[in-house]
Amino acid sequence: MNFIESFRQNFIEADRWKYLADGLGTTLLITLLAVTIGMLLGFFVAVIRATYLRTGRFRIADWFCRLYLTVIRGTPVVVQLLIIYFVIFASVPISKTFVAVIAFGINSGAYVAEIVRGGIMAIDTGQLEAGRSLGLNYSRTMIYIILPQALKNVLPALANEAIVLLKETSVAGYIAIADLTKGGDIIRSQTFSAFLPLLAVAVIYLVMVVVLTKLVGLLEGRLAANDRR
Repeated sequence: MNFIESFRQNFIEADRWKYLADGLGTTLLITLLAVTIGMLLGFFVAVIRATYLRTGRFRIADWFCRLYLTVIRGTPVVVQLLIIYFVIFASVPISKTFVAVIAFGINSGAYVAEIVRGGIMAIDTGQLEAGRSLGLNYSRTMIYIILPQALKNVLPALANEAIVLLKETSVAGYIAIADLTKGGDIIRSQTFSAFLPLLAVAVIYLVMVVVLTKLVGLLEGRLAANDRR
């Protein structure tokens, strides 16, 4: 079978290309929502940990945050996904996509937390003293002075975390979600041809990652240009 015939069989016949298109939409939806959850959760944990390290406050909350970071970063994301779906939500009629969003969001939050915490701790303690001298309490100093500077410093790293998360969602098929990878697998199961379906999935992921990486590079260049001014 030549390439054209194989291409027609895998993607044109029975509109099999729709498996990839629909799967891509699911992958992007999961990624977008999981990134949002991961950022919010990560910033919350980072602020608690940084506050404890600098002031000694929130000792108990910091202990729970460290436990969360240890467990999530110490176990594979696919195992976390399976536990959340087959154990935590086993008896709950819930959308598989929602489960994937929660699982990937919680996983990403742990890595975002450490990225942001590093950014906060890199800000000189004199900034806190400057905030106090302006009459700001600790919370307002953190919100208006520390976090904006930390966010600027770690923005490229956060963008790269989003790229990593995009690729990690390829394991969503373990709970029978028809994502991009699963779409290629469905085509393969129907045509008994593995090369083109899997190649198409790989190319789509590669294109997305290259585009996002380019955007991250432009962002880093813009930040560097602003620093030189």
